[in-house]
Amino acid sequence: MSLDAGRAAAELAAFLDKRPAPGELEEHLSALKLHLMNEGMPAQPDGSSEVRALVWSLLLGVSPIAVEEYLDMLQRSASPAYQKIRNDTFRTLANDPLFKARVSEASLIRVLNSYAWRLHDKRDQNPGHVGYVQGMNILAAPFLYCCTSEVQAYALYSDFVERHVPTYVRPDLAGVHLGVKLVDRCLEQLDAKLYRHLRSRRLTAEVWAFPSIMTLSACTPPLPEVLVLWDFLLAYGVHMNVLCVIAQIILIREQLMHSQQPMTLLRKLPQLKGKRVAEIAVSFVPSIGKELYALLTRHTWDESLIGQL
Repeated sequence: MSLDAGRAAAELAAFLDKRPAPGELEEHLSALKLHLMNEGMPAQPDGSSEVRALVWSLLLGVSPIAVEEYLDMLQRSASPAYQKIRNDTFRTLANDPLFKARVSEASLIRVLNSYAWRLHDKRDQNPGHVGYVQGMNILAAPFLYCCTSEVQAYALYSDFVERHVPTYVRPDLAGVHLGVKLVDRCLEQLDAKLYRHLRSRRLTAEVWAFPSIMTLSACTPPLPEVLVLWDFLLAYGVHMNVLCVIAQIILIREQLMHSQQPMTLLRKLPQLKGKRVAEIAVSFVPSIGKELYALLTRHTWDESLIGQL
């Protein structure tokens, strides 16, 4: 670890040791977010970190759950969604050796199956509540990779899905479809020439950006850089992923503009650079206007937007 990295880690550790009064909590969290943006999360080259799970818990406002709550879910065996879960788990980050070495498929199945039971119980109470859908497996992967236990991963994942991206996990993936439409609208304002070039090849964001929106960019390796990007998204809002996806293609703008088949470049985006992508995404915000930014902030959770864009 470099001296600068060591200093940043020590500063974050001292910061996390503080016990702010209730009235100081918002200011404390704002300072934490700024620290992450400027200094980053102390982590090993493989993305593992002693403090990331704790920091994510603070950013999401999630308190620890009782181990017994998770064990009760495990004792219920296969949920009604079990086969759908099994169809997804074996291919979750299947080509990522770091994920495969650290997270077993069995662990992923247990967390997803437990959450499926949680959803099943809520549907009994509210028939309109959604169940397990495609994409939930990828969203669980970063939590399992960075958390110290399945119980912690389950607690963070459950809260994240329900409070931060509920429109993304509807059966119709309505929030994801909103997200890709917003990619097009934002790109048109940020870089009209690139937008027109892609449109001339019939490459709307629905064609090329859907996986990146659905997975909050977790589909683009390497995994340690995905975690860096998620540090930013959990701090400043998952809606910023729309701008992060645009940032990723801005980094290959010249290649795209000179390519007669840009889909060959978009089909497999270059290796993710989490901090750089986050910085570019932040720089976009003043250029998209308050109205469009408001739609961005709402699209991951506000069902009233569905069908409006």
